[in-house]
This record gives sequence, C-alpha cells and structure tokens, in this order.
Amino acid sequence: MQRLTKSCIILENSTMAMDERLLISGCVNGDRKAQKALYEKYSRSMMAVCFRYVNDTEDARDLLQEGFIKVFANISKYKGEGSFDGWVRRIFINCALEHLRHADALRNAIDITECDSPDVEDEALDEQISPEAVMECVRALPDGFRTVFNLYAIEELSHKDIAQRLGITESTSRTQYMRARKMLQNMIVKRLNEL
Repeated sequence: MQRLTKSCIILENSTMAMDERLLISGCVNGDRKAQKALYEKYSRSMMAVCFRYVNDTEDARDLLQEGFIKVFANISKYKGEGSFDGWVRRIFINCALEHLRHADALRNAIDITECDSPDVEDEALDEQISPEAVMECVRALPDGFRTVFNLYAIEELSHKDIAQRLGITESTSRTQYMRARKMLQNMIVKRLNEL
C-alpha cells in the first residue's frame, strides 16, 4: 500500500510538473490561453505578495499588473532551475522594491525613531493572536520597516542581500528589522489589550 501511495505521489508531482512545463511553453509562444491560465494560477498568491509590500489597493493592483507583464516578457529566460513559483515570486518582490525605491519610501522610513520594547516574549504573542491579525499589523508598519521585515522574516534573505537590493548598509537593514519587530510587538500587544 505504501509503495502504491508513493507511486501515486510521484505520478501526481510529475503530472503537475508536466502541466507547468506546458503552461510555460505556451506562454513563451505567446498563447493567450496559457497566459490566462498562468495568471489565474498565480494572481491570488502574487497579490498577497504585493500587499505585503504596499498598503494601497491601487498600488498593489498596479504591482500585480506590472509583475505579470515582466513574467510574460521574461518567461523564456526561466531555465527550469529552482521552482517556477519561486522565480515568479522573485519578479514580484523586485517589482515591489522598485516601486518603493521610486516612491522614495525606503529612505524616508530609515530615520523613524526607535520604539519602546514591550515586556512580552514573541512566543507568548504568537499563541494569542491570529496570523491574519499579525499580517494586518505588518501591513501597518512604515514602508521601510515593512520592507526589511518582509525580506528578512518572510522571504528569508540575509541582511547582506537586503542591503544590496535596497541600496542600504547591512547595519541599516539590521536596525530596520529590529525596529520593525519592536513596533510590531507593540501593535500586537495593543491589539491584545483592546480585546
């Protein structure tokens, strides 16, 4: 039975990979149906990525459109190394970072004063608040804090990589992350106290 289940999983994964390859191939050839299918497959998750970096619905929609334009324009460059989902996600993150750089949102947020740290441990906060509420708090962070927090905590980039992508120093990236965490903790504690 276990061997049969394992075979089914392998077959299912190879079918998904085949479907994805056909979808990518169709997009490379300019097939509108393939492009629509790719958009439908990834639009929801990529909209969530956009919202992690910008608070405004219109800006997020613009980023979604810009991201898909770049995906379709560069899809022939995808060589099958790594996951396609990861490749698409990187394009959207780069679009969001470019948008924030053009809006000068990152530089303006660097000078925000340090927040007082709450007396509650992260683990205690995790047990008392929903992931959706945490993401609402993350979206409420100032642009620079939110960007560094997303890149470090969610995308798992190093401070060196973040510094290179944002054109800041590693110490600025670390400081922004620490301040974002403190501000986030304060917002969560405030929400919990309001319950």
